[in-house]
Amino acid sequence: MGSFSFVPVVFFFLFVAVSGISFTEFVYPPFSASHYGFIDMAGTFLSSRNGTFKAAMFNPGGQSSFYLSIIHVASNTVIWAANRDAAISSSGEMNLTVKGLGISDADGNPVWSTPPLKSSVHALLLNEVGNLILLDQFNGSLWESFHYPTDTIVIGQQLSVGSFLNSSSTSSNFSRGDYKLILSSSDAVLQWRGQTYWKLSMETLAYKNSNYIAEYMAVNRTGLQLLGRNGTVIVIQVLLTPSDFQIAQLDPSGKFIVKSFSGSKWNQEFAWPTDSCRIPFFCGSIGLCSGSASTNPTCSSCPSTFHVSSEDNGGCLPNSPYSLPLACNSSNNSSQQNSSALSYIKLGNGMTYFSILFSEPVKYGVNMSTCQELCSVICTCLGVFYQNSSGSCYLLEDELGSIISNSNAGVDDPLGYIKALVGSSPTDFNNPSSGKRKFPLAALVLLPFTGFSLLAALAFLLRGRRRQSKEKEIKLGRMDSRSSGEMDAFYIPGLPKRFDFEELEVATDNFKTLIGSGGFGAVYKGILPDKTVVAVKKITNVGVQGKKDFCTEIAVIGNIHHANLVRLKGFCAKGRHRLLVYEYMNRGSLDRTLFGSGPVIEWQERLDIALGTARGLAYLHSGCDQKIIHCDVKPENILLQDHFQAKLSDFGLSKLLSPEQSSLFTTMRGTRGYLAPEWLTNSAISEKTDVYSFGMVLLELVSGRKNTSRLQSHNLNDSSSGGQSSSSSGSGLVYFPLFALDMHEQARYLELVDPRLEGRVTREEVEKFVRVALCCVQEEPALRPNMNAIVGMLEGGIPLGQPDFDSLNFLRFIGRRFTEASMIEEGTERNDRVRYQESNSFPTRTTIDSRTCFSYVSSQEVSGPR
Repeated sequence: MGSFSFVPVVFFFLFVAVSGISFTEFVYPPFSASHYGFIDMAGTFLSSRNGTFKAAMFNPGGQSSFYLSIIHVASNTVIWAANRDAAISSSGEMNLTVKGLGISDADGNPVWSTPPLKSSVHALLLNEVGNLILLDQFNGSLWESFHYPTDTIVIGQQLSVGSFLNSSSTSSNFSRGDYKLILSSSDAVLQWRGQTYWKLSMETLAYKNSNYIAEYMAVNRTGLQLLGRNGTVIVIQVLLTPSDFQIAQLDPSGKFIVKSFSGSKWNQEFAWPTDSCRIPFFCGSIGLCSGSASTNPTCSSCPSTFHVSSEDNGGCLPNSPYSLPLACNSSNNSSQQNSSALSYIKLGNGMTYFSILFSEPVKYGVNMSTCQELCSVICTCLGVFYQNSSGSCYLLEDELGSIISNSNAGVDDPLGYIKALVGSSPTDFNNPSSGKRKFPLAALVLLPFTGFSLLAALAFLLRGRRRQSKEKEIKLGRMDSRSSGEMDAFYIPGLPKRFDFEELEVATDNFKTLIGSGGFGAVYKGILPDKTVVAVKKITNVGVQGKKDFCTEIAVIGNIHHANLVRLKGFCAKGRHRLLVYEYMNRGSLDRTLFGSGPVIEWQERLDIALGTARGLAYLHSGCDQKIIHCDVKPENILLQDHFQAKLSDFGLSKLLSPEQSSLFTTMRGTRGYLAPEWLTNSAISEKTDVYSFGMVLLELVSGRKNTSRLQSHNLNDSSSGGQSSSSSGSGLVYFPLFALDMHEQARYLELVDPRLEGRVTREEVEKFVRVALCCVQEEPALRPNMNAIVGMLEGGIPLGQPDFDSLNFLRFIGRRFTEASMIEEGTERNDRVRYQESNSFPTRTTIDSRTCFSYVSSQEVSGPR
């Protein structure tokens, strides 16, 4: 037996000694491999059992740098590299010993190794999914390459919370680049030199399934997922085209790319961020990036006060006589700054910076000079962005990235300033002693005296102005508007532009042109001094909360920017006046266009409106720092611009209601027909409440009529060949959601379509809307899809859901009540609520706190109790 067992060992060492022989699945210590030693196999020394992956001493791009790499054979794609920061030559070696794996250069110097192991190594395994594993004598895992990812994860691999992917410098240089994808317990985040520039939760294609804590990220045949509870709960998911081989990779360009391999080519599923101008170093330092995700962004030279750098990394440098200061190191401190040599170069209007969207200002309520002074004494600070209306000060630190040319920038957007040295070399900034100068004696005497005189004059002028202002306010009877509570509003984070009431009176011609009204007040058309057309909303009965409370909520709303949300441009909180200034939407609200007598909205336009509204809600629910529940989704709050771009308005305003209005929330808002059943019970209000309302809006887009409007049932049943629909009754009235449910059960979707479309829509298109809508209006909130999933279904990237008929039976109850003649009498809705509550044995929700509807809704409140 002893001589028999000795034979394989002898043969193994003979095989090792022969150049160019590749092994399958296992190799055993002691073992060595180099590219030169396995040159006939292009450095390959080990293959997985199925031949899908190989391990090789690989040189990317035909360079002279070699790395121990795991390679997907069919695509020749490297999914992992060991010595990425210490490349070796063709004669450098990988060594497998009982202590682990190690790599040494041509001179035998170690450059990389596995960490100390708990027991001796018995074998090195390359398994079927591309994981390189060190095994002990009991086939237990001692070390795995999957636990030390580089820039890629593959099917079967998990990226744990707290770990990250690090991009390569280039496609042929595997050393670590400047970009990282970091996984947190709730999101996946892209960073450049520690500065965030993208979040997975921002993407409309990434929909949130639960509020559980994420534990790891994984990619499988059909999706990219953040998973919790040991992989049993999906936290965030992105659906992919089914494929047997998918990878998620952080590209050297800074984009996070998900792609699949099919046949003989790669198919790119997603590449984030979609707008390359949002990649921090896309155009080099201070390089100007123009364009958008849809127009192929380009590096269009430099800002007007800069010129193209001749250095290898490109970018821009300031024009003479300015130069950029060198970045300080950790040993420098603020006392070393030579502020007398500093200046700030303005970038100009219409320019922004990637980090502004992802960082909080370091100071609020300060002036420009204070913001720049703060930067001047911090050696890591290289520039500032300053928002005048709120006094917000953002610092640009450590290294300057590209500048984004933003053609849609508003007058209230932050302005950028780059720190520069005046008439001095960059080294003077880090060595202030080298820049000392001798001043004339006269200057030493005159300068202090001149400064004192100027300060005295300035103090006198300010005192006179304050006295005049105070006298004027007494005459006007408006001293209360200068209370400390109002002045504090200037120091609230992210506050948008503040208008005086008199300014808005002039802009609206004393509130002359009424363009809308609703539960929160009237809306007037206005024109600002810069000719910008705006919509000014006068908030009525705002309650007794202080100006600071009001401004705090406005700061939250004002900081929300999305293509499908109406932008808040400013506000007024003076005395008893509360006004909001919005961008003007020239086509008005959806209800006027959809239910009016004007030109019919074509089906594609209805799809665009539905998608825009869904994307806006998805952003409010999962794309903001704080979850925002709209609470009043209806056609009146969906505004339209040219080309039927839809934008949600009035989001977040429910928190501005007075307590009296809160208790009458459902009737005061005039939203009968859009209210989810949970409003009528003690069930928690969540984002699924908005989903219900959105489903009702979808049905109205299908029919071109209000769900609760009075329509003779025979008009809807003439074409039926069977029995009468359960949605009709002898009274001749029809509740459209119930009629839609009946037609869905019979697959008669075209009978639901707005007759004005005259056949210009297919059955499949209507079915999509109806099925999505019925999924949204299910009685049980947990059964309703989230808004990210709804976006996917409308776009076609996610299969349509199948509504649960048991959860839609409540529509039959509402339909029966709808047909009662007493519906037209005042108070009928209140009686119906009582009947509904009694039939379902739910306690009455006597007071609805609208503050639950804004943000700050905990996961416990959202998920229960029922």
